[in-house]
Amino acid sequence: MPQYSPAFKNRMLRRLIGPSAMSANALAHEVGVGQPLLSRWLRESRSVEGMASSKKKKWTGAEKLRVVTEARGLSENELGALLRREGLHASDLAAWQSAAEAALSEGPRPSRSADARRIHELERELRRKDAALAETAALLVLKKKVQAIWGDGGDIMDPRPER
Repeated sequence: MPQYSPAFKNRMLRRLIGPSAMSANALAHEVGVGQPLLSRWLRESRSVEGMASSKKKKWTGAEKLRVVTEARGLSENELGALLRREGLHASDLAAWQSAAEAALSEGPRPSRSADARRIHELERELRRKDAALAETAALLVLKKKVQAIWGDGGDIMDPRPER
């Protein structure tokens, strides 16, 4: 494996980074250096500069929207430069674009707090009805026990003697 000078390596990195950056694949074809090697140099330079992190960046909705609107109408080369600058894959951008279009076509959603209030109200009504049903069942059981003890005759509190 040939050894490359630090000056050559820096020239290649400058061509891979920046507004007029080209892909590692295109640069590899132009200068005759393997694309995997160029990509490794680029990764290493980013980790040295603190640009690469061990965790994937968490994008907010506003950041995603900014990138989606910025990408709109760009040429293929400009879009590639934007994706490299932002550290994104084309598939990420495509997913964000389709999600934005879907959100715009759906219209407003009911607020979750309104749904939560409705659920809470229904649960409270269900508990009240369960309690009323349990009370009614207890009264029926009690009535049957009283009838079993006193018989099926009339009112148990009737003071008149039978004749």
